Amino acid sequence: MAHGFSRARTAIVGAATFGVGGCANVSAVDMTAKAALLALADAGLELSDVDALYTSAPYEALGGLELAEYLGITPKVTDCNRTGGSAFEVYVQQAALALDAGLIDCALIAYGSNPQSHPPAGVGMTRQSPWEAPYRPLAPLSSYALAASRHMHLYGTTREQLAEVAVAARKWAQLNPEAAVREPLTIADVLNARMVSDPLTVRDCCLFNDGAAAVVMVRADRARDCAKRPVAVLGAAHTVTHREISSMPDLTVTGAAISGAQAFAQAACGPAEVDLVMVYDAFTITPILFLEDLGFCPKGEGGRFVQGGAVAPGGRLAMNTNGGGLSCVHPGMYGLFLLVECVRQLRGEAGDRQLQKADIALAHGNGGVLSSQATVLLGTTATI
Repeated sequence: MAHGFSRARTAIVGAATFGVGGCANVSAVDMTAKAALLALADAGLELSDVDALYTSAPYEALGGLELAEYLGITPKVTDCNRTGGSAFEVYVQQAALALDAGLIDCALIAYGSNPQSHPPAGVGMTRQSPWEAPYRPLAPLSSYALAASRHMHLYGTTREQLAEVAVAARKWAQLNPEAAVREPLTIADVLNARMVSDPLTVRDCCLFNDGAAAVVMVRADRARDCAKRPVAVLGAAHTVTHREISSMPDLTVTGAAISGAQAFAQAACGPAEVDLVMVYDAFTITPILFLEDLGFCPKGEGGRFVQGGAVAPGGRLAMNTNGGGLSCVHPGMYGLFLLVECVRQLRGEAGDRQLQKADIALAHGNGGVLSSQATVLLGTTATI
């Protein structure tokens, strides 16, 4: 045990997506419920087995209650936190601890949103910062642009290197029939796209489309009897460093340096042993920051690390193999889709994009404006 977390005592046994790309005429809660039922069927379990429900309804403050009512279940534990896109990795940590303690027996983590088909009345951060509002930033885009500009200033990172992240994601998306955008994309396409918040163009920014996802977790002893090969939870950690970007201690160092180190200690492995890296790519700067902070390259080397197709198919590190939030799906919050792709790769269910070796996968969620960081390490039975 490390940092109070029991390695491989729990597992993900079901995973599914629904409505990725476009889901017109279906409400967000309908989408969430459909993904939940698909994930339970994937595990060979029933709704009656679920006694813990974790969700983050995008535009409903009481989303946990709404989904429980919709599904007709009475869970012992319900959570609907507000850490943004990192919420779902946080849920894995919380569910693993609750399962291991015997508080619950089966956890359902689910999310669905359709901002493309049903644009919300208000998009972006929930309130304007009294310190930042006078500068009229585009929230949250301008915050990430600040981080990108600072990284470029300190370390010589280039716009071409940022573009490498988007191009690699698109190449993975072209291998994924579920990905929403699969047209060819070049470095020049990214650089010449409409500038949104300098230095980020529209192609440096994630999609804003529909999608739902769900995963199911149980204890390891029960996981052996489920329908699919279980994926062990090897480690999970979370940290919060700030709320506003103006309060971020260092624009080029995220809390991933903390959550990643803790998760690796729990999992008893290091970056060199990870076969798949699924990192939140709301903007092209975020994977560069996370690769550094998680230990895949030194601080300041992220831009050079991704050059030359290094994180594209055939590169030295498999990253965001579903196409990521940049080319596959980003329905307001993306963190749960990271976990689903990890499960699919570790089970050997990823089709044309399947990795030849996939035993350990890392899912890293990001919330707010680089504010909340959560890291989960998953492994096949061979890693236990």
